[in-house]
Amino acid sequence: MTVDIGNRLRHVRLMHNLSQRELAKRAGVTNSTISLIESNASNPSVGALKRILDGIPIGLAEFFSFEPEKPRKAFYAAEELVEIGKGPISYRQIGDNLFGRSLQILKECYQPGADTGKVPLVHEGEEGGIVLSGRLEVTVDDERRILGPGDAYYFESRRPHRFRCVGPMPCEVISACTPPTF
Repeated sequence: MTVDIGNRLRHVRLMHNLSQRELAKRAGVTNSTISLIESNASNPSVGALKRILDGIPIGLAEFFSFEPEKPRKAFYAAEELVEIGKGPISYRQIGDNLFGRSLQILKECYQPGADTGKVPLVHEGEEGGIVLSGRLEVTVDDERRILGPGDAYYFESRRPHRFRCVGPMPCEVISACTPPTF
């Protein structure tokens, strides 16, 4: 049995109304450490996890024993989508609590020139999306394509990948990722 530490940590942090930055400050780690753990890109040692949980505060036993209720909500108004992006890239997520969910769905908006960074993203799972408007350059491994409205992508997320808006207009994408690791 595997435990989804990242989503569990995110859920507990949000239950205590803490930002990633505030939890990192309390725990004496960088907020990128919290972000990497919550996205399951980093697996903390038991000692590191205990220090982070002390910042909430919650003990290891309680952290691993609680089982939050799974979300039962089926419909979301546009204003209920949760912003999890920052800067020139907006990621609006359906649902604020993905704990126990198998799928993450996002409405993404890249401003002209915005990209996910020089270092490619790599994580477990699969992801796909369809471009609604604008033009999006998608790089997967050494393959690069510029996608326009109606074009789509779908790949294993462990393949190094990055996204960049090309052209003078913002690019909008609807995407899905399983498991929710973004």
